[in-house]
Amino acid sequence: MSPDAVRRTAATWGAQGQDAVIVEVLTHRGSVPRETGTRMLVGATEVAGTIGGGHLELQAIARARAGRFADWAVALGPTLGQCCGGALTLRFQPLTAETLALWPEPVPRFALQLYGAGHVGRAIVRLLADIDCRVQWIDERETEFPAGPLPPHIQPLCVDAPEAEVAAAAPGTHFLVLTHSHDLDQRITEAVLKRGDFGFLGLIGSASKRARFLHRFEERGIAPEVLARLTCPIGLPGIAGKEPGVIAVAVVAQLLQRA
Repeated sequence: MSPDAVRRTAATWGAQGQDAVIVEVLTHRGSVPRETGTRMLVGATEVAGTIGGGHLELQAIARARAGRFADWAVALGPTLGQCCGGALTLRFQPLTAETLALWPEPVPRFALQLYGAGHVGRAIVRLLADIDCRVQWIDERETEFPAGPLPPHIQPLCVDAPEAEVAAAAPGTHFLVLTHSHDLDQRITEAVLKRGDFGFLGLIGSASKRARFLHRFEERGIAPEVLARLTCPIGLPGIAGKEPGVIAVAVVAQLLQRA
């Protein structure tokens, strides 16, 4: 569950009057499972989120359910026998309107316009469901989007001219282009390159597709230094396989690396 989803769960539980405890990593030093600011929500029978798992989390859940609200300073090695070697302090607070108001909304790792709702696009969205990011998922074909609900941070958009959506993206947005049509891929990619203020631009395809597209873009006057920022093929090098799930893992890892 992503940090944003944990916060939304806290808001839901609070609105329902459900008793719960917010467990927050208040400080950390050295090697620890999660960093300062990480929060977990502990209810009587449910837990949302994680502060890293293992013996630390089990002890924290027990303390929360026992109503022990004093801050807990933990040296992971001496106190719990964990090999991480770091130290942290956990804060325990009851879930109230006040403590929820002090829970900041997570900062997205990146904003993404994802063009294409085919097999690879759907596999990428499944991986992004638990990552704090903001995704606009764009396709001409409404029937290609999944029938079930999507996480709130993933917005499907069916439009007749997908390339026109490029202009609406904020500066620094990441773009992934993997539609069902090479012509559409070209139009979208050209629109992104002409903006020039993108954070990342990935185009699905082979080295030969990249060469063909670059030749056409050069003829249209796009600067060489901008063309050099086009990533095609997409995905971290060294991950072999063309199955949609494998490609998705390589691509999402690449997005996180660039975030």
